[in-house]
Amino acid sequence: MRLNPAQIDTIKSTAQTVLGAGAQVTLFGSRVDDDKKGGDVDLYVETTQPVELMQKIRCKVSLQDQLDLPVDLLLEAPSNHGDHHANCY
Repeated sequence: MRLNPAQIDTIKSTAQTVLGAGAQVTLFGSRVDDDKKGGDVDLYVETTQPVELMQKIRCKVSLQDQLDLPVDLLLEAPSNHGDHHANCY
């Protein structure tokens, strides 16, 4: 994995602060492969509560600012309209 411990802590704490304490973050994509170079930070985040679009945007922008890297955020959250899950890309 091509993230240092401080970056990992930043990702976890920012996701939980902005998206809720139950947010679970998984890294995927090129940053998982130690043999690759560059690339953005691809994150899959699952939450236990509904997430508004502005929360997702705030999380993405905050992570990009703190990490000084481009971030792609794939979010799985319960819908604001029932128990169905909604994918926010």
